[in-house]
Amino acid sequence: MKPLLFPLALASLVPAVLGAQRPGDTVQLEPVVVTATRLPTRAGAVPEAVTVLSGAELRAAGITTVFEALREVPGAAVVQTGSFGGQTSLFLRGGQSNYVKVLVDGVPVNQPGGSYDFANLTTDNVDRIEVLRGPASVLYGSDAVTGVVQIFTRWGTGPGQADLSLQGGTYGTQGFAAGVAGASAGRGVTYSVGASRFASDGMYAFNNRYHNTVFSSLLRATPDTRTDATFSLRYDDNAYHFPTNGAGVPVDRNQFNFGSGPTIGLDVGRRFTSRLETRLLLTVNATEGGFDNHPDSTADPNLFHSLDKLRRTGADIRANFHLPAGAVLTGGAAVEQERGQSSNTCQTQFGDCSSPPVDTSRWNRALYAQAVTEVAGRVSVTAGLRFEDNQRFGTFVTYRLGAAYRVARDTRFRATAGNAFREPTFFENFATGYAVGNPKLRPERSSSWELGLDQSLDRGRVSLSATFFDQRFRDMIDYDPSAPTGAPNYENVAGVTANGVELGLHAAPIAPLALGIGYTYLHTDITNPGFDPSSGAALAAGRPLLRRPEHTARLDADYRVRDRGTLSLAVIYVGTRQDQDFATYPFPRVTLPAYARMDVAAQLDVLRSRQGRREPGVALSVRAENLLDHAYEEVKNFPARGRTIFLGARLALAY
Repeated sequence: MKPLLFPLALASLVPAVLGAQRPGDTVQLEPVVVTATRLPTRAGAVPEAVTVLSGAELRAAGITTVFEALREVPGAAVVQTGSFGGQTSLFLRGGQSNYVKVLVDGVPVNQPGGSYDFANLTTDNVDRIEVLRGPASVLYGSDAVTGVVQIFTRWGTGPGQADLSLQGGTYGTQGFAAGVAGASAGRGVTYSVGASRFASDGMYAFNNRYHNTVFSSLLRATPDTRTDATFSLRYDDNAYHFPTNGAGVPVDRNQFNFGSGPTIGLDVGRRFTSRLETRLLLTVNATEGGFDNHPDSTADPNLFHSLDKLRRTGADIRANFHLPAGAVLTGGAAVEQERGQSSNTCQTQFGDCSSPPVDTSRWNRALYAQAVTEVAGRVSVTAGLRFEDNQRFGTFVTYRLGAAYRVARDTRFRATAGNAFREPTFFENFATGYAVGNPKLRPERSSSWELGLDQSLDRGRVSLSATFFDQRFRDMIDYDPSAPTGAPNYENVAGVTANGVELGLHAAPIAPLALGIGYTYLHTDITNPGFDPSSGAALAAGRPLLRRPEHTARLDADYRVRDRGTLSLAVIYVGTRQDQDFATYPFPRVTLPAYARMDVAAQLDVLRSRQGRREPGVALSVRAENLLDHAYEEVKNFPARGRTIFLGARLALAY
């Protein structure tokens, strides 16, 4: 426990704000969160640690991607391989990158088995982002091991509003975003529609182009006071060209990744009585993407092309029973089909290296229950249980318990405990060719608990909070390169512990200024190693997990100029962390140096649209990332972007 002594000492001096949200999200304006319980609940009544990020405030600060927004979340380590569009992973509380469930308006967008690339998820037309930290398989099934990230598309309100934004900057970046939103008076219909495109020439001298086109929409109808229906649609189309090999050396002029597909959700609710409400959620997420690398010249015989089609189709029905004492009991059932198709064409100087195509599917079925109650206005309790039946690995039971006790008006203690699981990927189950999948794999599983303290001072102008968490990951899947020919290469062998402290402070000393300070200490330890016995292995006994910094800290400052705009400053510190050097065989572990990054942004309202008048609003903006141009790497041999400046303009008009 020695590694924890330093942060625990800090915890007594510098506690952290619940959620450590941007300074503009003050504690006085306590948000309502949905992700923690799937019920609209005051953040102060939720035992779990939740961060709420406002889409409007993110866009005002010039943050256009979700992964840049997630850098604000305590316990979150965001890692990108270099330039715009590079593979971007989220490690939450030290867990694997496939341990976070990602939802868009309730629709799962992870690949089966949890993998998700955040590089292409944008903040345009986003109302808010909720980040739940801790196990959440009780409500969301597989992959919600260390948390859930849910993106909510904005609802239209009031009269119609149209806006157009243009952006340009370093590395040949160009972008636009356009949208309309509003409500039909007296008809119970609200809507929002948005479209955006971002393109860049990239960091490297050749073959580093990137483009991302996004369409998003939400339509909500309330035909009567007891019925509501919400339809959401998001479509993404992207391509990322990269010249680098696995060692980060730019050698290829033709290879690129590509992907596209829709995310569709329909959420229908009906309140039959004041005590009984039912909800039905239908979801579809389909992606088609792959990798393409044609020969660089006529003398180059190498060719590789892969195509993967993944589809997740699900239905979730639940009933909420509102009891007289204020408690809510939820009972639900969920079913989901996951289907994967993959094929590749491979040719080298030694001949054909193509693998047989794979076309497989599996079903997940679940029953779950949850109780949420508040006792005497002081104690909030949540309890949940889920029975999961997976077509491949069988059954798995998850639970979650949580309680929050408000000692006084401004002091609150929190405690939660639970378990979670991750199902194997299709590749781990069904791969053929150079790797052989194992259809008998068990799910990876976790158990965890956390304790928290929230404190408000000076009538809410200062907010403090501290959270300690402890997790155990078991049955982790690893690749066995020495398996006999034809035998499965994947087995459940490894185990890891991850624990730490999330700290921070939020203060609003004067009306225009808001400050936020956050610090996270993380300790990871591989207790059961994988198949590679060397000290440089990814899962080496007694070593920390890769790319997880032990220390991270962040300072945010927002200054609002009345009727004119905003100024914001963010200083990010990321401590040393372990990685592997794939430029040197046998890929030894190396230590990536600590780095600090400063981002600044400003928005100036040149013309301000006035309420009730059809006058255009015009705003100019500038954002500088890595302002001091520090050189650093988030992944070994893949330099992060240097100083990057964006200039933008926005036109808004009521209609």
